[in-house]
Amino acid sequence: MRILLTGGCGFIGSAVVRHLIGATDHSVLNVDCMTYAASPETVQSAASSDRYQFAEVNITDGPALAKLFDSFRPDAVMHLAAESHVDRSIDGPGIFIQTNVVGTYTLLEAARTYWQTLDEVARKAFRFHHISTDEVFGALEPSDPPFTETTPYDPRSPYSASKASSDHLVRAWYHTYGLPTFVTNTTNNYGIWHFPEKLIPLVTINAIEGKELPVYGKGENIRDWLFVEDHAEALVKAVEIGQPGETYAIGARQPRTNLEVVRTICQILDELSPDPKGPRERLIRFVPDRPGHDFKYEIDPTHAETALGWKAKHNFESGIRRTVQWYLDNRSWWESIRARRYTGERLGQTTTTTSGTDAK
Repeated sequence: MRILLTGGCGFIGSAVVRHLIGATDHSVLNVDCMTYAASPETVQSAASSDRYQFAEVNITDGPALAKLFDSFRPDAVMHLAAESHVDRSIDGPGIFIQTNVVGTYTLLEAARTYWQTLDEVARKAFRFHHISTDEVFGALEPSDPPFTETTPYDPRSPYSASKASSDHLVRAWYHTYGLPTFVTNTTNNYGIWHFPEKLIPLVTINAIEGKELPVYGKGENIRDWLFVEDHAEALVKAVEIGQPGETYAIGARQPRTNLEVVRTICQILDELSPDPKGPRERLIRFVPDRPGHDFKYEIDPTHAETALGWKAKHNFESGIRRTVQWYLDNRSWWESIRARRYTGERLGQTTTTTSGTDAK
């Protein structure tokens, strides 16, 4: 397949690019506008392949997208480009509406115009795969069952509302125009190359450096954690065999409280790189909760596992250990990001996040 993939220099997108080039015969056009959370290093291992191309284009630029469709002639679209950091959406929701809603609309229209030029066989085989989050479903109470594909939407933050809007657009283009779209919703991702503003990389980096570990509220909020490489494999399975009009909820059955996550990171670091000043749990600081902080996200992935023939390979313990070791081994990457992009407010003081999937 020839796959036009948006957001391929972001966290999840880059994992998909690496999987496509490293484990399949598919060709990829990575379309990314290189915002603050994009890193060209994340796809360096794929860049030398003759099956990889890159275009620095914003998904809100319709004419530029049209040129890419005409020149690359994709068999499928994988749409991961998005603004995804919940805290940032609270501080400035406008860019989330522009990228996640307007950008998705613009991409849908570019795809539809291109799709209408295809012959009957190619039109039938074409797929538009939209990657979304479990946050569109709102929040679960402690005793509630996990989200499924049929859970009603109930977004609570500007980020999740913008993603819910984009999901609805994707489904509308299927029902109204016949464009063969489908949606995947996923839980919190973690792993290598994760941008240093999200919970796990933030805590890991701060703990490595002996800085405070900010935790919202009492740290009781629960998230279902999925190793990013497992998610990438599921997404590729989906674009290969996913059916138009379908929804696939992708998860790992690995729920943990935020405090459990932070303590696990501390324990692994204490083992791998002991701090002479003592166990790193001493660095945990509880900070005021953020507005509209959803209590629990968890997905029941039964349908996706069955339909896609996929199941997460990593449990949380193995995945988080590999992740922490990676941050120990790759200080130059995250130190460079922090030095050129941050003043300290996001990465060392009181900001953490529990946002779900992030395509950027």
